Amino acid sequence: MISVSNFAIQFGKRVLYKDVNMKFTNGNIYGVIGANGAGKSTLLKAISGELEPTKGSIELGPGERLSVLSQDHFQYDKFTVLDTVLMGHTVLWDIMQKRDALYSKPDFSDEDGIKVAELEEKFAELGGYNAESDAAALLSGLGIKEDKHHALMGELSGKEKVRIMLAKALFGEPDNLLLDEPTNDLDLDTVQWLESYLADFEHTVLVVSHDRHFLDSVCTHTVDIDFGKVTLFAGNYSFWYESSQLALRQAQNQKAKAEEKRKELEEFIRRFSANVAKSKQTTSRKKMLEKLNVEEIRPSTRKYPGIIFQMDREPGNQILEVKGLKATMEDGTVLFDDVNFTVEKGDKIVFLSHDPRAMTALFEIINDNRKPQAGSYKWGVTITTAYLPLDNTRFFESDQNLVDWLSQYGEGNEVYFKSFLGRMLFSGEDVLKKVNVLSGGEKMRCMIARMQLKNANCLILDTPTNHLDLESIQAFNNNLKLFKGNVLFSSHDHEFIETVANRIIELTPNGIIDKMMEYDEYIASDHIKELKEKMYGKQ
Repeated sequence: MISVSNFAIQFGKRVLYKDVNMKFTNGNIYGVIGANGAGKSTLLKAISGELEPTKGSIELGPGERLSVLSQDHFQYDKFTVLDTVLMGHTVLWDIMQKRDALYSKPDFSDEDGIKVAELEEKFAELGGYNAESDAAALLSGLGIKEDKHHALMGELSGKEKVRIMLAKALFGEPDNLLLDEPTNDLDLDTVQWLESYLADFEHTVLVVSHDRHFLDSVCTHTVDIDFGKVTLFAGNYSFWYESSQLALRQAQNQKAKAEEKRKELEEFIRRFSANVAKSKQTTSRKKMLEKLNVEEIRPSTRKYPGIIFQMDREPGNQILEVKGLKATMEDGTVLFDDVNFTVEKGDKIVFLSHDPRAMTALFEIINDNRKPQAGSYKWGVTITTAYLPLDNTRFFESDQNLVDWLSQYGEGNEVYFKSFLGRMLFSGEDVLKKVNVLSGGEKMRCMIARMQLKNANCLILDTPTNHLDLESIQAFNNNLKLFKGNVLFSSHDHEFIETVANRIIELTPNGIIDKMMEYDEYIASDHIKELKEKMYGKQ
């Protein structure tokens, strides 16, 4: 349990929030949401003790332990992977160090023997004798193979370190767990493992994430930072989003009577509760909506970008034909081979692979930015494309301002280009920013504005939700569902895939798996699992 009393955070004259009083209780998972800069990560840092609040206090339950997902991936480079995970249980690790120090003394005394006996008792109470096997199981669940458990952290890749830091945070089932963007750099299989793990976690969790499906799957409550306040209510992200949009529509409808609005809100809660009751998600099992009331529903102050893709012309019947494509890395690693498919009119295809470099290679090839090792491809004569690459660094190496930068990619006057930037929430002096100083999220919004100028009928998107906030992801997602042209994309966002894709192509070193089905059906299908074992098993 975490109790927050009379809590406030202020930087200079800027007040993030004040007068925060709430309790986070055992058995519940709280999703912390808010616009960029609202103070989501700041709240977690204050609770962890990393940041001193301007006012107020934070208390844990008596004798409870707090664990935090570390963002410093270099701090443990001199330690082994297994030891790094064991350090997650600070009390147990401290006992282990004291015990080992006593055993290694050359002049071990009777008094030392008594101390060791006491430490051994505490060690046993904390599950110390199973600690290494428990840590190894966590690592294996997160995709870190046993042959790396005794390697030094400094020898591992950044993505492997992310998983180990997550294992460290989860180790020993802490009473209170703080997770800031836990799904970053995790593949879809590992995210699914984490969702299942948290489903059975009976303690208190606060999580910040831009992954909507993850928030919906694990969260029983939402902590919304808005209006300069921190508000707690029952329900997951989807409930918050749908209810806030409903409240916004109601606020805009001045003619509706108060009683009619209340009935509409009550009906919304009833329908949402019924849907959750049928769900297999964590949220249903923990009765996330049991305390909902109409007064909790209010419109948000968030701003959503205007992501609107339009086509200059309808695509013809011939979209894209791919024959025998092969791509390898410089070291000879085969990313995919013997790839054959035809894109049909109306297809919105998500490309998957165990190796994310495979999707990038495919998109670079069909955009003429990379040569395949074998095979060919041919676009239909009516097709125009707009491409959002995974790495956009080369586009932002100049010191141009946003208007001049965007004007390179279309025809029109300054007002015309400012209108596209305005849709992407760049207004006033923002449009005069130099592009080489933009944040990752700002660069992505610029790239989306660039795509919109093209009015293409086929969109190619390599991990489009990278660096975007929840509002931008939601706006992007909503428009792609309505887009009438073709979409070829890769993504780590479960919700994005499930709601946009109507076809799935998985690239393997031995061909492809090509299915017309929804993503949830794909990952649950035993037939697909057998196919994957066959395709990847030939490696």
